[in-house]
Amino acid sequence: MSATISREIRLKHRPKGLPRVDDFELTEVPIPALEDGQVLVQNHYMSVDPYMRGRMYDQPSYVAPFQIGEPLDGGCVGQVIQAQGSVPFQVGDYVSGRQGWREYYVSDGSELSRVDPAHVPLQAYLGTVGMPGMTAYVGLLDIGRPKSGETVFVSAAAGAVGSIVCQIAKLKGCRVVGSAGSASKVQWLRDVAGVDAAFNYKEVGSLTEELGRLCPHGVDIYFENVGGAHLEAALDHMNMFGRIVLCGMISQYNENSAGPANLRFAVRKRLTLQGFIVSDHADRRLQFESDMRTWIAADQIKWEETVVTGIENAPKAFIGLFTGDNIGKMLVRLNPGAA
Repeated sequence: MSATISREIRLKHRPKGLPRVDDFELTEVPIPALEDGQVLVQNHYMSVDPYMRGRMYDQPSYVAPFQIGEPLDGGCVGQVIQAQGSVPFQVGDYVSGRQGWREYYVSDGSELSRVDPAHVPLQAYLGTVGMPGMTAYVGLLDIGRPKSGETVFVSAAAGAVGSIVCQIAKLKGCRVVGSAGSASKVQWLRDVAGVDAAFNYKEVGSLTEELGRLCPHGVDIYFENVGGAHLEAALDHMNMFGRIVLCGMISQYNENSAGPANLRFAVRKRLTLQGFIVSDHADRRLQFESDMRTWIAADQIKWEETVVTGIENAPKAFIGLFTGDNIGKMLVRLNPGAA
């Protein structure tokens, strides 16, 4: 029998500091009857991503803020289970969309993309071959512009974006150093991602001293995912005309912080610091998908996922991003029967 009820997560309060579970609420809503040209999608997986924290502030940004009492949204993958009339999708098709944080949704198909779980596991379209993978690809190759023999430092290197940055940098002939927040993440970076050096930033006395020890010839490219002390350490060790790719600053999303005290080094060292939003680079998608397919087929890209089951646990999964609970992509499995 077709589903008639969908559960969804709504924003109950605007978080102050680190979000709490009670800033969210789980709600049941009826699934509307389909109109001509609509499909019903059952979500199998949804994504939680650090950028979503910025949408919880009531302020203008590159994407509209979440509204109190309204369902959140984000990346998702699922399967068409009903179709009405003339639609570009058939029952059984797997699709990616932007209606995460809910178990089912109705769509006219305009924002959906067909995906093929025979190529990679379905959930990888939310990670390695999805937005995080393309973020790594565009940020490193287009903004970092790596050259063989250069040194690349990656913060949050075991995360969804950082882990792919590390591996693409190795494919481009670079020496790669990564920071992560646990011994198991450091081991994964060394043994699986193949970085040249990695360290647990929680266990070193001084970030800048450890980075200097591991990068005796300086850093040419810093891929920034963390901010704060990581950015200051990178600025200390950047080489002349180095490039700093400003992808994210997860350590500062829950607080108001001043900038790095040594930003002046950017002038003396003639550094390039460039922020970017991956949605501005849609023209790179076809090349990204082609390159990623080639690398995956050659077993040159590996990834890890942290999967939490149940939509009711989506807020905990999201909060876990800020406490380092994930290795690789953090996902929520919404359909218990999903592989």
